[in-house]
Parts: sequence; structure tokens; C-alpha cells
Amino acid sequence: MSSTFTSASRRGASPRAAVPASRDLVVDFIRVACMFAVVAVHLLMMGISVDESGIGVGNPLTSLSWFAQGTWFGQVMPLFFIVGGFASLTSWRSLQRKGGDGGDYLRNRVLRLVRPTVALYIFLAIALWSATAAGVPVDLLAVIAAGAGVQLWFLAAYLICQAMVPTMSRFHEAAPYRTLAALAAGAVVVDVLRLGLERNPWGFDSNPIGLLNMVFVWGLLQQLGFFYADGFFDRFAKWKLVLAAAGCYAVMVPLTHAGPYPVDMLTSQNPPMFPLILVGLAHILLVKAAYPVLQRCVQVGWVQKVMFVVGSRAMTIYLWHLPLIIAMFGIALVLRLPFPEPAGTEWWLSRPLFYVAVWALVLLVSTPLVRLELASTALAPGAVRPAMWRIVLGTVLAIIPPFVVMRSALDVGNATWGLVLLVIAVALVSGKVPDRAWKTPRVVAPGSVAS
Repeated sequence: MSSTFTSASRRGASPRAAVPASRDLVVDFIRVACMFAVVAVHLLMMGISVDESGIGVGNPLTSLSWFAQGTWFGQVMPLFFIVGGFASLTSWRSLQRKGGDGGDYLRNRVLRLVRPTVALYIFLAIALWSATAAGVPVDLLAVIAAGAGVQLWFLAAYLICQAMVPTMSRFHEAAPYRTLAALAAGAVVVDVLRLGLERNPWGFDSNPIGLLNMVFVWGLLQQLGFFYADGFFDRFAKWKLVLAAAGCYAVMVPLTHAGPYPVDMLTSQNPPMFPLILVGLAHILLVKAAYPVLQRCVQVGWVQKVMFVVGSRAMTIYLWHLPLIIAMFGIALVLRLPFPEPAGTEWWLSRPLFYVAVWALVLLVSTPLVRLELASTALAPGAVRPAMWRIVLGTVLAIIPPFVVMRSALDVGNATWGLVLLVIAVALVSGKVPDRAWKTPRVVAPGSVAS
């Protein structure tokens, strides 16, 4: 999630002075807007109720009749992968111009994404071990732990897509449309196999087959970001962009209301399913249709300041917002504050206050932690880049912990061994200083013989 805003924050420059004229600030705006949306949705999905039977945790949004249909517009992760693809291709081409290769790119991305994650895993491991030792009921702790780790799926998916960037950029240069078609076909085939085996009489779990779409669905959305970077969507008039977006939604109607896919696009996320591609495409088409308005918006001083603050610590905010939401509700429970009935009028009226409180807490906690996100990925003086096998192994080890959390939910065990794997991953890709660089040259006096 690197950006010009990140670079500016390292230098201490103001965002407006640091942004080059050629930079697409709308992309940064979209990424920051997605972050605000993700925090809002996760806050609203957490309803706490307290009664004689104890503490209950549920998702109030599922009781709303319009929620499932609303996810066609509110599910922002496909759009995030598209704008992430734009940033990735831009970074990759810049690195190539400087003489870098795929190993350099992957090493940089692993360090940038995993170092902040290590800090989160340290916190989660300590918190879960402490809660276990304190005798927190097992069922309640399982719910809390699962909630604190929901967002980690993104790290696994994004690292997989980042590992694909050097190869997929070559395919994009050679055959952009055939590459898109191949990814789309792969996504459809995976869905057909998964949905076809869903009701098999043998009790066969078809979800593992669907995991292949972490490559095809998220990879295709990233590939659309490559098209965005090349100016593909700039070729079309505004009305054509809007019409094409409407067409995407029109195709989704029979696929979901009459077809095999769920209407709720959040339930289509893990494993990802084909309609997410249509959602992402519709969103980026609407973004380009509204581009002139968005361009004027990002020139406003306070908007750029918000983009600077949030954009420069986006990964840290994303990783920590859910544990902090849970901690905030935990403190409220300890203080015996009243909890209105989830999805009731009083509950809705109190959400804006909680949303502001969450952001205040997130920005406070991210201030010291953002150093991990902003730390340079350059090799230390005298160090040599790790061998490619070390970078590949480090990437695989970095993907495993969040992937397991995505599949089986966070608990004290995978928080502990996940932390170990993430630390090893960072060590593998960090670079090694040759032994001779540590040796102090011996000073031989004139006339003496060195042994």
C-alpha cells in the first residue's frame, strides 16, 4: 500500500507540495475512501447485546431486507484490488526502469506488508494467551478471536496477487485481452466445479476448490487495474461508462436472483466468486464516469490532508481496526455502559459516535506503529539481496498464517505459530550482510609481517 503520501511522510513534507503533477490522486482518494467504508461496515456488523442470559454477539446487518442488495455497491474490496493493480503496475514499471527485477519487487512487497502484520500478531498472541490464562470462557474467547482476525484474509489474497505482478504484467504487455479472458474463464470453471459439487451426496467439501479463485478472481481484478494504468477507461464517453456499469449489474440479476450465486456479495468473498468481478468492473466504470468531479474533490486542501494521514498508514489501520473495535466494546462492557438493542433506532443513532471513537482510537494506536509500515525496504549498507529461493519461501511463509485464519478463524494456536512464520518470512527476505563486511581490517605496522 505504498504511495506518494507515504514517501512524503518519511520526508516530513506536506502532501500538496510532495505530489507530482503526473500522479493520479483519484486512485489515492479511492483507496482511502475504501478504508473508511471497510471500517464502517465492520463496525456495523458487530452488534453486542447484554441480557440475563449473558453477552451476545451478532451481525445486525443481516436482518435488514436491503442489505444483501446493498452489497452490490458497498462491497468495496473488488475496487480496492483494481486500484491496487494500478499502483502495483506503476511501482513495478518504476522498479524496472531502475534496474530492479521480480525478486526485488516481491521482497519489497513482503517487507512492506508483513512487518506491520508481525506487530499485530504479537499483540494477538499475547492477548489471547492472557485471556486464556485469565479464564475467559472458551466460547466467548473463540468469538472474540474470530472477530479480531476477520480482516487477515486480505493479507493472504493481496500477497498472492502481488507475487503475480511481474509475470502478469508481461502477459498484459503481450496479450492483455487474452489474459483477461483466461482469468475470467478460470474463475467460471472454478465456480462451476465448486457449485456443482456443493450438494454432492458424499459430503465432499467444495470450498477448497473455490480457493483457486483467489488467483483468478482477485488476479483478474488486479489485471483491470493494469488496464486503468494504461488509460484504457479514458477512451470512453461518460454515458458509455455508466451504461457499461449498468450492464454489469444487469448481468448480476439473473446470476444471483435466479442463478446459483448469493445476492450478498460479502458471502461471495471467501472463497471469491465470479460476480465480484462484475462488481469491481461496475465500480471502476462509475469512478471513471465521475472522474472530473473526483479530480476537483482531491484538489481541496482538507481532503488531501485526510488522504495523507490515512493513506500513509493504510495497512496499519486496516490490520488494527477490528481488534480495536473489539477492545472498545470490551471496555464499554467492563464499564457497564448501556448497549442498545442491535439494529434498533437507538443503536443506529449511536453508531456515528462509535465510528468517530473508532477512528480516534485507530489513529492514536497507528501513530507509533506506522513506523513499521514506513520503514525503508532498502538493503542495509554492505548487504546483498537474498537468493530468489529465500524470497519465494519467505512469501509462502507469509501467506500461510493469514490463509489459515481465513479458513479456520483465529485462535491462540495459530496466532502463536503464525507469528513465528511471519518473523521467519521477514528474516528470509531482509537481506544478509556478508561475513567479510563485519570483519575489521587488521592494521599492519610498517616492517611487520602479517600472518
